[in-house]
Amino acid sequence: MRDKATSFDIAHLAGVSQSTVSRALRNSPLVNKETREKVQAIAAELNYKVDKNASNLRRQQSGTLALLLFEDPTSDDSLINPFFLSMLGSITKASAKAGYDLLVSFQNLNDDWHAEYEDSNKADGIILLGYGDYVDYRDKLAKLEEQQTHFVRWGAHDVEHPGVSIGSDNVQGGYDITHHMINLGRKQFAFIGGADKHCPEFFDRYIGFSKALKQVDLKHDPLMQIDAISTEDSGYQATCSLLASGRSFDALVCASDLIAMGAMRALRDHHISIPEQVAIAGYDNIPISSFANPALTTVQQNTKLAGEILVHSLIKLINGEKVEQYLMPVDLVIRQSCGHATQNR
Repeated sequence: MRDKATSFDIAHLAGVSQSTVSRALRNSPLVNKETREKVQAIAAELNYKVDKNASNLRRQQSGTLALLLFEDPTSDDSLINPFFLSMLGSITKASAKAGYDLLVSFQNLNDDWHAEYEDSNKADGIILLGYGDYVDYRDKLAKLEEQQTHFVRWGAHDVEHPGVSIGSDNVQGGYDITHHMINLGRKQFAFIGGADKHCPEFFDRYIGFSKALKQVDLKHDPLMQIDAISTEDSGYQATCSLLASGRSFDALVCASDLIAMGAMRALRDHHISIPEQVAIAGYDNIPISSFANPALTTVQQNTKLAGEILVHSLIKLINGEKVEQYLMPVDLVIRQSCGHATQNR
């Protein structure tokens, strides 16, 4: 045997083809677990290292995944919705574990982020993160599909939008949080967050909210739904508008934690106690939600699992495998902002 082992040496010792060795060293799901472990053990024993440049040239692939983060309006200079920070960590780890480098790029919705990443060999596929306006980027998603670019996106499944989507069951989340507040005795509900095709994730949460109210014959006034994007300032302004309308409410369901943070500030500024006079809930369970005063009841999305599924789904697309839409379950995180069961409501 030569001083420097090759993939052919590993193939000979493992009793498999050289292409199987290549797949096994990339952790390809096309190779069964037992064979992968056998090949990887032999490679470790021979101190074999994959020459990524040579391998990528043979496969005409870059060995890189692109993560496009859309800029969000924020109260600081990060322009990153804090919900996506934990998902970013999961995507980074999952990419490295699968043997891919990760190219992170911040994009404005007006930029030409639909540029030909694969044709320029910058990346083998794209992960799209960001709430964004679905109507605004529909054409760019169609362009990606027309270019046969491999891409997956985080968000609600929408038949009008091309590509594979990975997301959470927002309808169930909106239902669960509202049902919890109903069980605490709340009767007059308001919802803050977009409820149309421009923001389908928020819209799904609104659908779940409405379903829970209808189930117990609680009437919902459409005027008690106020649009807001996912920022504290937007939540603050929307709540001030709601209060200015003079309509009474004792429960406020917000489409995101950031909106809820702004809503809590508006309620305090109007000398309305939380949760005694108004119970409030958010969505996303971003870290700051547990430090709010009172701590915010919210809905948890599994960002670790989300990052892993996004990466694994994109790699499957790159390898020519079939990938399905995926909807993850959500969990309630119950804290003080909703209070306890009330009497005589």
